[in-house]
Amino acid sequence: MTQTAHDHIEAPSESGVDPGEQPEQATFESLDPRTGEVVGNHPIHDAAHVTEAVRSARGAQRWWEGLGFSGRKQRLDAWRKLLTRRIDEAAGVICSETGKPLDDARLELVLVIDHLHWAANKADGVLRKRKVSPGVLMANQAATVEYLPFGVVGVIGPWNYPAFTPMGSIAYALAAGNTVVFKPSELTPAVGEWLAKTFAEVVPEQPVFEVVTGFGETGAALCRSGVDKLAFTGSTETGKRVMATCAETLTPVLVECGGKDALIVDADADLRAAAEAAVWGAMSNAGQTCIGVERVYVVEAVADRFLELVAERAAELRPGGEPGADLGPITMPSQVDVIRHHVDDAVRLGGRAVVGGSHSVRSPFVEPVVLTDVPADAEAAAEETFGPTIVVDRVADVDEGVERANSSRYGLGATVFSRSRGAELARRLRTGMVAVNSVISFAAVPALPFGGVGDSGFGRIHGADGLREFARPQSVTRTKFRIPLNPMTFSRSSRTVRQLVRLVQLVRGR
Repeated sequence: MTQTAHDHIEAPSESGVDPGEQPEQATFESLDPRTGEVVGNHPIHDAAHVTEAVRSARGAQRWWEGLGFSGRKQRLDAWRKLLTRRIDEAAGVICSETGKPLDDARLELVLVIDHLHWAANKADGVLRKRKVSPGVLMANQAATVEYLPFGVVGVIGPWNYPAFTPMGSIAYALAAGNTVVFKPSELTPAVGEWLAKTFAEVVPEQPVFEVVTGFGETGAALCRSGVDKLAFTGSTETGKRVMATCAETLTPVLVECGGKDALIVDADADLRAAAEAAVWGAMSNAGQTCIGVERVYVVEAVADRFLELVAERAAELRPGGEPGADLGPITMPSQVDVIRHHVDDAVRLGGRAVVGGSHSVRSPFVEPVVLTDVPADAEAAAEETFGPTIVVDRVADVDEGVERANSSRYGLGATVFSRSRGAELARRLRTGMVAVNSVISFAAVPALPFGGVGDSGFGRIHGADGLREFARPQSVTRTKFRIPLNPMTFSRSSRTVRQLVRLVQLVRGR
């Protein structure tokens, strides 16, 4: 439930404001996409400010790490309780900058709170020092491995889930003992500022979690600022630029990019449940979800009924700016043209709109669009649309569905509806996550790692893998006693290696 943070690195701003045109202006406005109303004014932080933020965070990191797992857990638990008490306040900030319905913002924050709880409670067990067996050849050694914090972690977050997605990095990085400098999307800066402000209420002593705001230049400055690791969520193209910038200093990166997630419907599936999941997966958050359903491959034998159920449900949904609307607006104005182009291109190439069509795209809102008979090379079938649209395609069997799903250059998430073959089909999909007989459920399980393959990026947030993503393993051996066969010295005898070879042949050659 994250995604395409269209937050550029050294690229034109996507909020319609070009800071280069007004070099004397040190602030920018955030807008309510439902109305165009100005809802906030925020600093454009330059490279010097970003560098200073990282320097301050580095000083705070020694203190934060020194609290130990139990001390950090106490602080993170206090933050979690504060977020829980003020969930409606946070939801209001999210709604004002994304336009999403109030309950969608609340749901996002529920997931934030649950993940924060998991990270704080599990960090000790996952990362603490543990003994490992030294093996027969090094029996005189005591061996341990420990996961130590990197230091300062930079996070560049998206606008579509401006709290949940970056917190998948922020919460886990903090729990692992790092300090964090967060650059939110220029479309949702107030959400980032609100998170940092509330954290400072429970951790006032040191600048453990700081926020820098601005455009692509601010993001590029964070990449070059000397952070010890950088976590990015956004488009594949921007992710490549982030990697290239971080490569200048060999700064390690975690990159979670776009998706073109598929849903496979088997002949024995619960069609009503599958249709409901397909519509929710495609249309929730106005389709602005990286792990949202964009493609469906349904077995021919049940395709007509499935398509009928999808069309009925999608046709009931209405976008709007009121808190109870089914769908909110398209948050990033330029995405409206992408959605319109994908729909028009699909129909031009022979596709059929079962629900909606080009007329459904009326900025800033887009009504649900259900397409079928769309050629595989159409942009709506191959490229990320990031709107409330869905392409339903017929396949002879689920094996063809798996093949078609795996043909994408993306590999983030997927969904399978099948009563008898769900687990088998899931394992064959080239994706980082799969939901069987549900949709997007893996994002709500804190213990599960989240991330993709291919053009969807690499690295993992969430779960034990997510905690280890923000820590560096350190291996230590300690000599307990001397052994007669020590090959690692120039004082060894001529027989030492021969005897060692015989030992290996005896123990490992069976």
